[in-house]
Amino acid sequence: MTEGPLVLLVEDEPQMRRFLRATLTSHGFRLVEAERSQEGMSLATTHNPEIILLDLGLPDGDGLDLTRQLRTWSKTPIIVISARGREDDKVEALDAGADDYLTKPFGVNELLARMRVALRHAQGTEPGEPSLSVGSVTVDFTKREVTVRGTQVHLTPIEYRLLALLLKHRGKVLTHRQILKEVWGPPYASQTHYLRVYMAQLRRKIEPDPAQPKLILTEPGVGYRLRDLPADAPT
Repeated sequence: MTEGPLVLLVEDEPQMRRFLRATLTSHGFRLVEAERSQEGMSLATTHNPEIILLDLGLPDGDGLDLTRQLRTWSKTPIIVISARGREDDKVEALDAGADDYLTKPFGVNELLARMRVALRHAQGTEPGEPSLSVGSVTVDFTKREVTVRGTQVHLTPIEYRLLALLLKHRGKVLTHRQILKEVWGPPYASQTHYLRVYMAQLRRKIEPDPAQPKLILTEPGVGYRLRDLPADAPT
């Protein structure tokens, strides 16, 4: 039988650790556990996990610091699981390099879905891949063409860069700052009004009902997420 992905769990709360241990092992994952930040860094180095679940409030330091340290050398997906539910906490974790953020308490199905997306993204698209599709939207990176439900649509250069960025990180929350830095450049990292205007224009071109978007989802106060849908899935 094929071994499942190896998960590094960094969590100091015994009850949460037991819950996650039972959940993950019953769904085929392998698991190594750490209660402290320093131990988590050591296990990340020696075990090379395929995904990391990380609490923020650790006895010997903040999980945000561990996230930043990991990101200096590792691209392993990191999902933060924390009781801190403020928008600022989510933004800070994502800007520090986390791939996703779940607020305790959370449902098993949601956790597993987020883990699948993170693992798929880590294994998936190489920068040179010629085209990508999500739902009824396809981007041909070679021709710089976008089709929606089989019909070519014209995007401005900014709209194209926005969609390409979201598509390459499909399923992952991107903060306002991350998107602005990638699309407009570091000097514009705080200019969120640019982003709102162009996101509204992009939705009008690719969403069946821009007022109730099904593809580009808003994470209030945090950023945006492009749903990771199979090609040709109805949107």
